[in-house]
Amino acid sequence: MTIERLGPTGPISNYNKTGKVSKSDSILGKDSIDVSEEAKQKAEVFKALESLRSVPDIREDRVAEVKKKLEDPNYINEKVIESVAERIMDLFKI
Repeated sequence: MTIERLGPTGPISNYNKTGKVSKSDSILGKDSIDVSEEAKQKAEVFKALESLRSVPDIREDRVAEVKKKLEDPNYINEKVIESVAERIMDLFKI
């Protein structure tokens, strides 16, 4: 008994071979992107909004300052009352 060479020997075997791609064909250029000015501006606005959202709504330092002032009986006088009244009227456009 003799064993001959194994593998395809017919003309079909030539079609199953895959060709190798050379490196120069696969690297034609580097990837790049262009960002428009509008996109850059929107990114800045988004970043600013995100930083504003991280700031608490109530500033504890200002609340403590106002509480301290209101505890002093000499703080509330006619000048302070007039100033607050004017600000309220300006706020409601009266």
